[in-house]
Amino acid sequence: MRAYFDHNATTPLRPEVLDAMVEVYRDTFGNASSIHHYGQTARQRLEAARRQVGTLIGAKAEEIVFTSGGTESNNLAIFGLAPARPGHFVTSTIEHPAVLQVADELERQGHTVTRVPARASGREASGGEASGVVDPADIERALRPETFAVSLMAVNNEIGTVQPVAEVGKLVRERGIFFHCDAVQAPGRVAVDVEAWNVDLLTLSAHKFYGPKGVGALYVRKGVPLRKVSFGGRHERDRRPGTENVPAAVGMGEAAARVKRMSPTLRDWLEEQVLARIPEAYVNGDRERRAPNVSNLRFPGIEGEAIVIGLDLKGVAVSSGAACSSGAVAPSHVLLALGLSAKDARSSIRVSLGEGNTREEVESLVESLESVVMRLRKLSPAYAR
Repeated sequence: MRAYFDHNATTPLRPEVLDAMVEVYRDTFGNASSIHHYGQTARQRLEAARRQVGTLIGAKAEEIVFTSGGTESNNLAIFGLAPARPGHFVTSTIEHPAVLQVADELERQGHTVTRVPARASGREASGGEASGVVDPADIERALRPETFAVSLMAVNNEIGTVQPVAEVGKLVRERGIFFHCDAVQAPGRVAVDVEAWNVDLLTLSAHKFYGPKGVGALYVRKGVPLRKVSFGGRHERDRRPGTENVPAAVGMGEAAARVKRMSPTLRDWLEEQVLARIPEAYVNGDRERRAPNVSNLRFPGIEGEAIVIGLDLKGVAVSSGAACSSGAVAPSHVLLALGLSAKDARSSIRVSLGEGNTREEVESLVESLESVVMRLRKLSPAYAR
């Protein structure tokens, strides 16, 4: 039996989503910008998908811009807000590289950037490190008269911590500053509401909630002056040029209409068993304020990648960090931001459950994990006796 526990990297495609996409590929091949029957039929399917995505997050259809995924949406949002003259941008130390590397580029262009820590006061993880939750007070202290935007993720992709988006959005809006939220990991984990969250822009990616890869969306609140960052047409209300990928958008819409909220029951049972059966095992990040499907586990003295390989040989798929960073020599920037040493960061794995996982699969994961960890510890100099 093989079991998949890497749903934060990507989720399997829902059968209903595939069926909807195949139908469009087969029957609705027209260019959605054409004014004839074939084009307008494609346009109707595209706009129906736009409404479905908007409904998922409490937005109007005309506020949804289809993109190629979360990375493009983040780039469009942040670069689209950046002023021509040097300004100030605020984000956190635990953002996805699709935000952090944009922040680096802003600095190269002459802007200044503040990266606030993820250490909400009074909250610590099981090992005593920082919580992985941003304190709104830190965001507030970082704001300046020249601050043009704040970007804060909703749910961290590696440790699952849920950020205080609504609180940050409120204080940022009161100061007339634009607020962007990377919500790629949010659907199915937490309820997403652009009005309650006080966001001006919000990023989604279909393959994180059982939709297709290669399509995402950017919510742009009506009236937000987002400038174009690519050129070649006036598609997507002059936000993003290029012929629309109607089958992918339809797939995203179908997936958005079928999003289900997950329960933490299996995740909690997994952690209970791991902590009881494996000595010196820890959970990274805040244990309370987090998504219901993610557990980031640390086993000091063992390389996380060795655990991932050992589990894969037993038919169990987990991750040693963000999929976008796979192959990187450096330890997770998120775990380093919590205050972990590079050695401890490298000894961690991420287990991210999905809708299809069963109690039987989790039991198999725990048994395999115990076997792999104990075997690797026997081989580790750190545990040599």
